[in-house]
Amino acid sequence: MLPSSVVVTKAGRRLPLLLAAILFAGCTGTGTRTSPVDIQGAASRSSDYYLQQLQQSADDNKADWQLLAIRALLNEGKTDAAKAQLDALPGQLNAPQSRERDLLVAQLLLAQNAARQAQAQLKEIDVALLSDAQKARYYQLQITALQGQPSLALLRALIAQEPLLTGEAHQKNIDTTWQTLTQLTPAQLQSLVINADENTLQGWLDLLNVYSTQRSDADRLKTAISDWQTRYPQNPGAKTLPSALDQLQNMQPASTGRIALLLPLNGQAQNFGKAIQQGFNDAKNGLLSAPETTPASESAPASEADAVVSPSAEATPAAAPAPAPTPAASSAEIRVYDSSAQPIDQLLAQAQRDGATLVVGPLLKNQVDGVAASQTPLNVLALNTPAHMQNHPNLCYFALSPEDEARDAAQHMWDQGKRSPLLLLPRNDLGDRVASAFAGKWSELGGSTVLQQRFGSTGELKQNINSGAGISLSGTPVAAPPPQSIAIAGLSIPAPQSEPTASSTGGGLDSAYIVATQSELALIKPMITMRAGSRSNVALYASSRSAQAGAGPDFRLEMEGIQYSDIPLLSGGNPALMQQVAGQFNHDYSLVRLYAMGADAWQLASHFSEVRQLPGYQLKGETGTLTTDQNCMINRKLSWNQYQQGQIVPVN
Repeated sequence: MLPSSVVVTKAGRRLPLLLAAILFAGCTGTGTRTSPVDIQGAASRSSDYYLQQLQQSADDNKADWQLLAIRALLNEGKTDAAKAQLDALPGQLNAPQSRERDLLVAQLLLAQNAARQAQAQLKEIDVALLSDAQKARYYQLQITALQGQPSLALLRALIAQEPLLTGEAHQKNIDTTWQTLTQLTPAQLQSLVINADENTLQGWLDLLNVYSTQRSDADRLKTAISDWQTRYPQNPGAKTLPSALDQLQNMQPASTGRIALLLPLNGQAQNFGKAIQQGFNDAKNGLLSAPETTPASESAPASEADAVVSPSAEATPAAAPAPAPTPAASSAEIRVYDSSAQPIDQLLAQAQRDGATLVVGPLLKNQVDGVAASQTPLNVLALNTPAHMQNHPNLCYFALSPEDEARDAAQHMWDQGKRSPLLLLPRNDLGDRVASAFAGKWSELGGSTVLQQRFGSTGELKQNINSGAGISLSGTPVAAPPPQSIAIAGLSIPAPQSEPTASSTGGGLDSAYIVATQSELALIKPMITMRAGSRSNVALYASSRSAQAGAGPDFRLEMEGIQYSDIPLLSGGNPALMQQVAGQFNHDYSLVRLYAMGADAWQLASHFSEVRQLPGYQLKGETGTLTTDQNCMINRKLSWNQYQQGQIVPVN
């Protein structure tokens, strides 16, 4: 028998050989089989890589590589190639592959701008069977298919997606959820019906209510948001505040210690500049009269109203709010610069050297373009809008423009249930601008085609009325503005386009918006009646262009039923101030409106931080209820009045 030591030695020699054989056999086996492919994870490689793997893989993995290649092709915008690969997928797929294919079909439909078909495709997918990564993609496809239109469905998709995201994508989801909430219309909010178990959504809606009721006071809003976080500690918005509200919590008020007022003090626009300056100074010095309660029965006699003035006597509600306290004078230093004297960039540089902390103005549109291009570090409240809107962190835009009125008219008519409007507009650049603004807002509200009809001079109108031509309620479609892209959760998608439904014959029209002077409207209204009849069901609306002093009882009777918009100061919102200002400007309503603009410019300047940093921030002004959008454009909700039995009454 051999010694034991010899046996051990031989066994020790054989063991490494055996292990080597096993390892070699394992390496040989894996060399001919590709490792499993994760089709549910991230497709982080290029489509070329996945297509190459598809060509080299074994038959049992080809469909997996093909699905990843399709996703990469779609992410790269290669829609045709992605469709070709989708069509080439095997007919027999296992359950995980089928679910991935269904997601890719929805993604392809969205790439082809077939949002409705994509939504139908997504409804066929059982979300519970998806992986977390697929669920995040599923909800993103839902969000994209809804095309950024604020709705309950969009909110639910965002809320469902939120727990599946991290980092920057998570913050974008929170910000988009908040943006969607703030864009819901009052009608949408009133009609919302949520389920009892939707606690997260209920918390978000409560935050929106807190914001809506407290946003006019930044300090109170900060406290209210903190209280909300305490009441809803598990809400994702409480853990990670929307960026806009987070900025508010750390916001420092902009200094208004020294304000540079840039206005034209010479030339053709000097009267406009001086009216704005007077309104600005009166508001700054606390000289604006508080609104008074004037019962309708105590309004001025008809003879006085005819000579004066304003619809305020007839339009004052019988139950006006209690007088507000007169604001105290401010100690801010105001320095006025003549914007007609030198280039705007030089004025801005001079204001900065003089220690200005805020600029109000300029007034002329070309100069506002100059401010936007100047890259000034000063905070600026421009008193007009640029030719092309630009979002700058230190710029806000406040204008009294016919485009602004047109957008408000579209909102007012929509809220009154009108869906088929006609625009009666002058045949000039003003008509073009109003048509574009109204149609843009109408489309944003969900409306379809807007029709327009143009008219010429007063002389032409008189000639037509003498010949008995009248005005038919018909028109041609307003060219829709090019769709703007919408940023949703990090994706940029085209805005939805409404299908035209109105015809050039005007059949089915329910409303008409008229932009005309008082003398033009005095001809247009009877010409409409001449063709449509006095019992026409088409509601008539007019801009403030027709609201001028000297409208006597005959005119008011002739205008029976027409609703028209104007600033609150000219609609009875502050009778004492109106009486004071109208006399100063010889009852020139255009200058009264600019005076009111100056007064509101002081309010906006005094709250510049809130106006700039809080989209939707609201102030009650003499020119309307003022709110801001994401570009810090100041929007105005106007007062609406109606001619009724020879009187002017507020529209409820």
